Amino acid sequence: MTLPAIPAAPALRADDSIAAVSVTELFTIGIGPSSSHTVGPMRAAKAFAREMLDTGLIPDRVQAELFGSLSLTGRGHHSDRAVLLGLAGETPETIDPDAIETMLADIRDSGRIMLDGRHPLAFHHEDDLLFRPGFLPAHPNGMVFTAFLPDGSAVVRRFYSIGGGAIRMEGAEPMKTNRRLAHPFASGAELLERTAETGLSIAQLVRANEAAWRDDAETDGFLDRVRDAMVGAIERGCSASGILPGGLKVQRRAQAIKQKLVDRGPRTDPSLVFEWVSLWALAVNEENAAGGRVVTAPTNGAAGVIPAVLRYYEAFVHGATRDGVRTLLLTAAAVGMLYKKRASISAAEMGCQGEVGVACSMAAAGLAAALGGSPTQVENAAEIGMEHNLGLTCDPIGGLVQIPCIERNTMGAIKAINAAYLALHGDGKHIVSLDQVIETMRQTGEDMKSQYKETSLGGLAVNVVEC
Repeated sequence: MTLPAIPAAPALRADDSIAAVSVTELFTIGIGPSSSHTVGPMRAAKAFAREMLDTGLIPDRVQAELFGSLSLTGRGHHSDRAVLLGLAGETPETIDPDAIETMLADIRDSGRIMLDGRHPLAFHHEDDLLFRPGFLPAHPNGMVFTAFLPDGSAVVRRFYSIGGGAIRMEGAEPMKTNRRLAHPFASGAELLERTAETGLSIAQLVRANEAAWRDDAETDGFLDRVRDAMVGAIERGCSASGILPGGLKVQRRAQAIKQKLVDRGPRTDPSLVFEWVSLWALAVNEENAAGGRVVTAPTNGAAGVIPAVLRYYEAFVHGATRDGVRTLLLTAAAVGMLYKKRASISAAEMGCQGEVGVACSMAAAGLAAALGGSPTQVENAAEIGMEHNLGLTCDPIGGLVQIPCIERNTMGAIKAINAAYLALHGDGKHIVSLDQVIETMRQTGEDMKSQYKETSLGGLAVNVVEC
């Protein structure tokens, strides 16, 4: 029997002109409900406002226009709110989620916005914040900001939210880096080569690369903050109740589920393991859907997968340590870097395979590493995690990161744990490589119709009647 050919990955090597990616780009602490639709637009609006004032271009008026997926599902994803907050100078990392409603009400009621927190301008929603039909050419998540100057001229900037909260301005020079990584890699094959050459684990290799930005103590401090923020999101999600915003009237379930699990007593029943893991993922994504603070890992729509697997390691693995948690996060980041370099983590480009699928792959690799897996076993775990998410569409009902997104994170977390143990039962040898499954995901995403890629024009989004 002849096996069908696996698609070849495009040539890409670490010594090519590729911007170095840091672990701090894979895990960012921000607010929900969406990294592409909330975090990215807030950063773009902030960048635009800052540029205008820093260069002395003091406008009489500014206008924001949302295109493509940001237009089609932007209201459900709070893109319009994020743009207002960004124009007012707020950032996802520092904004107080509890203060957002007051800030927005002040802008709406006063008809004015404080541009970058420094310069007052008249601002009217119906004229100055517009949802446009169609797509801009460079990416499905497009924004246009216009500053109207006193002399009658205008300054126009196009931004794209390209996934995981990252943004790109059209016409801007690509980010160059003079960082020289100790062990650069641009593919799974190169990653394994580097570990074989150096005798380092994947986590140790990534840690050595992070030294190009900061010392080990600072990297550890960052990883510990990420861990604490992930656990904090779980705890807040498990303590909150009520209806999630947006109109679907989705009831928060985490608090009630947690109480039932606690009432069942010690975690000795095997079924309790996956019930607790599911709860932890559910709690994070309910918190995300409510606009709370979560860790983009690698996106907000998939923010529950890695925290749930991390919490599984801490709660159920005998001998779990803080160093093991750091190993999990560093290894997961290495896998996330490959998806960013070789494909995309944007659901608007890849569907949900690029969000929950990537998070599952990252979490599987991280857990396998924390459990003592070899680099080849870790790479195998990452491959398994994605292989069984290929073709996963993004079709949120009402454009909200609620159905099917919240439950989908629970499935991704359970799959990740399963993938890690399957890989650890093997010797690292397998037929489909991580590079091949990443390339397959990329090709599948390109072939996927746009109505299944975060536009809410197909799938569950049109087959379920909103209440």
